[in-house]
Amino acid sequence: MAYVPILKGKVGEFLALGHASTEVQSQIRPVMEVVPDCDVRDLLETFCDRAMDYVPNGMVLTVDCGALPAVRVLKGDVGGPMVRVGESLSRRQVAMRPVFRGTDTDETLAEVRAVMAWHQQGGCLRISSARDAQELRPDDERVREILRTLHAVPEEIDLIIDAGPVHSRDRRAALTVEVLETLHHMARWPWRHECVAAGAFPVNLTNFPRGRATPVAREDALLWKQVCDRWRGNIPDFGDFGVTHPRMPLRTRGTPHPNMRYTTAADWQVFVYPKIRPGNDDFFTLSRDLVSSPHWPSTGAGTSWGDARLQDCAKRQRAKAGGGTEWRAWATSHHLAVVTSRLTALGRP
Repeated sequence: MAYVPILKGKVGEFLALGHASTEVQSQIRPVMEVVPDCDVRDLLETFCDRAMDYVPNGMVLTVDCGALPAVRVLKGDVGGPMVRVGESLSRRQVAMRPVFRGTDTDETLAEVRAVMAWHQQGGCLRISSARDAQELRPDDERVREILRTLHAVPEEIDLIIDAGPVHSRDRRAALTVEVLETLHHMARWPWRHECVAAGAFPVNLTNFPRGRATPVAREDALLWKQVCDRWRGNIPDFGDFGVTHPRMPLRTRGTPHPNMRYTTAADWQVFVYPKIRPGNDDFFTLSRDLVSSPHWPSTGAGTSWGDARLQDCAKRQRAKAGGGTEWRAWATSHHLAVVTSRLTALGRP
């Protein structure tokens, strides 16, 4: 069973991926979403530079450009964001697998076909079962049409069923039914891999209490288990959105309060501390409290690259406590390690 983390393609997430242990690397099939950002001068080249710097050798990066406007950025028959990323990653010798959807236009699918031909890693069909996505599940004829357009067979395609945000037991129960219906509908095709993904982390940390840890239930993991318990076919891979909300982030101003989104077996323990000391020195206090709490794992700093950085902060062995990018990287690093370890040892995330 593989783990499919769907990560925002920002520097923190790339840092975590680049520092993943060989054990974690061998068990994940990461998806990177290109995040729109008008403050970045050349968004696509920046994304590709980060991929070249941090994607481990031999890893195939599944790339989702679905949040970007389908505007032409290259001359020729095809020239949208997917082709630009596909060409750039090919030059950088980063293997790529493009994401596509049942709602994509013929022009977008032509780009996907071109990227699949360059990289020879197949593609990834992402279907949304989320209630806020307003996306129809592709019927049989649409699936056949897409495969013809891509010049592909199902055995070359990974399937992700994206349940979107799940933040309550009632929402989880409703989404379980919808995911099972989609699994049943798509099971007639022999996909290379199948994955059920959802996200349970809140939109932001604005309303979290300061100075202590607050638990947030990992409803995404519970949804996956509920689906697997009722599904009679092959067990799908587990997917989530790391330590972020599933939807694209809104633009924010200012610097975040010191925080850590720390994954445990059943929940995230979310630490948010007020800004009192100069710079981000309050994160040193946060780290000390985390390391001395019951949430710190028995494997300690050896759990992940991120945990080692947290222990350094707790012991004041770093000159600076980092900022939002570093904290997200350390949290994601820990999350990847915890989920892969649990899937290997227990068969559940």
